[in-house]
Amino acid sequence: MHRYERLAEQLRERIQGGYYQAGDRLPSVRTLAKAHGVSLSTVQQAYHQLEDAQLIQARPKSGYFVCQVRERPVLPPAGRTAQRPVEVSQWEQVREGTCVLPDTELYHLGRGMPDIDAPTLKPLMRSLSRVSRRQNLIGLNYDTLHGRPELREQIARLSVSQGCRLRQDEIVVTTGCHEAISVAMRAVCEPGGIIAVDSPSFYGALQSIRAYGMKAMEIPTDPEHGISLEALELALEQWPIRAIQVTPTCNNPLGYTLSAERKRALYALAQRFDVAIIEDDVYGDLAYAFPRPPTIKSFDEDGRVLLCSSFSKTLAPGLRIGWIAPGRYLERALHMKYVGTGSTATQGQLAIAEFIREGHFEPHLRRMRRQYQRNRNAMLDLIGETFPSSTRVSYPEGGFMLWLECDPRVDTVALNQRLMREGIRIAPGVMFSATGKYRHCLRINYTVLDEPVKGALRRVGEWVGEMLDEQPAAVSAAALPA
Repeated sequence: MHRYERLAEQLRERIQGGYYQAGDRLPSVRTLAKAHGVSLSTVQQAYHQLEDAQLIQARPKSGYFVCQVRERPVLPPAGRTAQRPVEVSQWEQVREGTCVLPDTELYHLGRGMPDIDAPTLKPLMRSLSRVSRRQNLIGLNYDTLHGRPELREQIARLSVSQGCRLRQDEIVVTTGCHEAISVAMRAVCEPGGIIAVDSPSFYGALQSIRAYGMKAMEIPTDPEHGISLEALELALEQWPIRAIQVTPTCNNPLGYTLSAERKRALYALAQRFDVAIIEDDVYGDLAYAFPRPPTIKSFDEDGRVLLCSSFSKTLAPGLRIGWIAPGRYLERALHMKYVGTGSTATQGQLAIAEFIREGHFEPHLRRMRRQYQRNRNAMLDLIGETFPSSTRVSYPEGGFMLWLECDPRVDTVALNQRLMREGIRIAPGVMFSATGKYRHCLRINYTVLDEPVKGALRRVGEWVGEMLDEQPAAVSAAALPA
């Protein structure tokens, strides 16, 4: 642990222990440096870490102050799911939601799109330009199945913050995290096999299960504590499940992060029943807490965890650069990669490797975490002001997605159709279920929260209220989601 990390942890303990109260002014940088015998830059880095965690805030010409503690909103309950493996449906909803260009005159509030206008991405654009001008045209050549060694070296270095010790020869570069998950599924499961998933779940993973002729076993998932380990254990006892696919850190769409203890317990379950874990960590680097939560892969002793991630959420999705560390399934994963897309495009790999190597990645992440956490809080306030009081909403611990649960009388598929006529699109909850559950839920993106986006969100809240007014107050038990 670096000196600034130790200092940040000491200050965090004092804040959380009540030594420093909300609104208190913290010691100046110079005073703290002298008291702890460290440099000014060490104190500044420690304060940056606490800012990232939204524990303190800087006031111009006044210093650093302890933030007010924010109360959690009323969270949605854990979902009820089918008691057997099912075939995945809902392709039509997913197709409609992903076939609209982002530059059209449409406020796409539900898309998993990061802020690509951040000024901290300018060095990446310069790297792309430099790669394209190289006389050896390396950016236009085929690459190996493993991917560029320059990028794999940087990914291996970044894995240390996840609690892993990956070597570059254990990493395969993919065309985004979606391909990484698809490769992982085909590497561990045959058509007709069963994959356990958290529910609600990322619709891309669900549609991969559908495309490969597999079945999904949906496991109840709590928006605060994550996937139910008790329900998962029962499913593993009853069904020949081949893999567990989960997003345990900054989950999409619920936003929860499994504790390290629960991640270790999940891994122990996989060991006990001898199944693979496909870990989607695409939002992990956007966790608001410090230090960054460890991956399940960090507990992996026998190579059964296939760790999947990408730079689509931290940098830009258009680069289509992801990766997988498939553990014991490396050779099988390479074969699935070959028969799928072959090698990944080279130019983006080289540019991202340069961006990380030159020290631009961590400052960019720091800025994005602060922006997204600030926007989360502002959007929660706005939802509280404009949506009906019966609305429940998640409290993400990272990333940039909110999950809203409306009154059961609200059909978010119909809501989306009404909003589309006004140039607004949401992500209906049915997309995140294998069988079309969560029809009264929706996902909202909060990467950017300018006035037009606020206006669009207010309109969503107004329509939800109008749909409630159109429906009778009583709801029969048959109308409730399964």
